[in-house]
Amino acid sequence: MSADGQGSSHWFDDEAGPVVRPYAMTRGRTTSPAQHRLDLIAVVVTEPHVENPEEDATLSPEHVDIVGLCRDTPQSVAELAAELDLPVGVVRVLIGDLVDCELVHVTRPVPPAELPDESILRDVINGLRAL
Repeated sequence: MSADGQGSSHWFDDEAGPVVRPYAMTRGRTTSPAQHRLDLIAVVVTEPHVENPEEDATLSPEHVDIVGLCRDTPQSVAELAAELDLPVGVVRVLIGDLVDCELVHVTRPVPPAELPDESILRDVINGLRAL
């Protein structure tokens, strides 16, 4: 077959090895049910009951990698995308799959608008000192 994309050489890059398109990893999906919770700073944590995700035949290697990376240390969506060298959109879909399977959960940092105002904290500290 020729190297113009009509044969097996289309799916192999001499320097990178086999080429898998991102949409193939997500089965053509661009969103997941949990997508609304998965901004770049959302933190992904492996569920405590998860032991050997490698044994689950329904998981792709990328799913297993995400569970493994989050097992020891919670990771943000941005960190996972960088570590796996995958587009953020793909990582969001994969994480959504893992959330649906209850292998990981996602927590979001407190939005700045919900954090206590610095002046309130100073007033509390001054009040405690006054006691």
